[in-house]
Amino acid sequence: MSVANMADSNNGGGEVVKPGGSWIERAKEYYGDLKAEMGKVSWPSKEQVQATTVVVIACVFVFAFYFAVVDMLLGRAMRRLFEMLAK
Repeated sequence: MSVANMADSNNGGGEVVKPGGSWIERAKEYYGDLKAEMGKVSWPSKEQVQATTVVVIACVFVFAFYFAVVDMLLGRAMRRLFEMLAK
């Protein structure tokens, strides 16, 4: 199997990966590819980021309250169980 065929089978048959080359050439190619991919990204608006941030913070507080209540109830149950077994 040739290097080109192995590259095709490794990346799903897309672009042929060239072996070798200096690390500077590979870094430049990587940076160019990275810049091209970042241009394709659909970035959220400021309003979307603010809205989702509020939702995340609210969920953190809700879950914190939930776990605090569960921890308190389980703690009381375990204390009562230990007191009952200690008698």
